[in-house]
Amino acid sequence: MSMTRTLTIASAALALLALPTMGGAQTTPQTTPQTAPQLDKGAISYGADAGEATPNSLSLRGRAEVVQGQNRLRADVISGSGVNSEIDRIEASGNVYFVTPEQTIRGDRAVFTLSDNEVVMTGDVIVTQGQNVMTGGRLTYNTETQAVTMAGGSGSNGGRIRGVFYPERSGN
Repeated sequence: MSMTRTLTIASAALALLALPTMGGAQTTPQTTPQTAPQLDKGAISYGADAGEATPNSLSLRGRAEVVQGQNRLRADVISGSGVNSEIDRIEASGNVYFVTPEQTIRGDRAVFTLSDNEVVMTGDVIVTQGQNVMTGGRLTYNTETQAVTMAGGSGSNGGRIRGVFYPERSGN
């Protein structure tokens, strides 16, 4: 594998780890988090049961995982596509989890479009941060502006977003 291709794969993996961190954003359906995402600058590792890379794509299948520091993206399938050896779109499907030290985000599918810095996670989305929980059908997150939107979906929640939040107590 050429050095250019290795750097492209590393860039795609890094982009995957820029998925949402919701610090404080769960209190309203659309808001701006009070804390920006913290990305580690260390090595990027990935693994899967099978996978391949071409100049314009990356595909990981079966227990696919991309890790950098304490941030981890896991799904049944993770793939990236683009042109001219530049990955621009990353998709994760099947049991998608994005885990940081502060929260866990789960959904059925995630799409990250690097050109507009937007991550969309769909299908029974569940965000947990400590005891706080928010659910909905579609989460949209802009990694540049940190704007977050949670929308309802179809299913058991009747198309509504739902959440349970525990206020922080000072002095404890």
